[in-house]
Amino acid sequence: QVQLVESGGGLVQAGGSLRLSCAASGRTFTIYAMGWFRQAPGTEREFVGAITWSGGVTYYADFVKGRFTISRDNAKNTVYLQMNSLKLEDTAVYYCAADYRPRRIGAAQTVEAYDYWGQGTQVTVSS
Repeated sequence: QVQLVESGGGLVQAGGSLRLSCAASGRTFTIYAMGWFRQAPGTEREFVGAITWSGGVTYYADFVKGRFTISRDNAKNTVYLQMNSLKLEDTAVYYCAADYRPRRIGAAQTVEAYDYWGQGTQVTVSS
């Protein structure tokens, strides 16, 4: 069992920045990748990006490329989502999730690929 706790959400003006953290505890040694997803009210949960635990290889959804950056600190069992140039449409609950299996890029973007999820942290972008 692994526990994931997101933090760092809050209220920010459009054009501003936030850094989200996801701290993992429990069964962390065999995690292959960590993903970030977001969900706005009335919408499906959508893929934001992911990072492999050991190699730090990243992959991003098209709509965040150039604005968001995922990184990790293996010693702290923590992954980060740095969000810059935030837009109103970035408002959502942001979730981190753990994947224990290497996957093709397409499969890694799906909710079904991830076994464990945090409870989410709210990001609200204002005008």
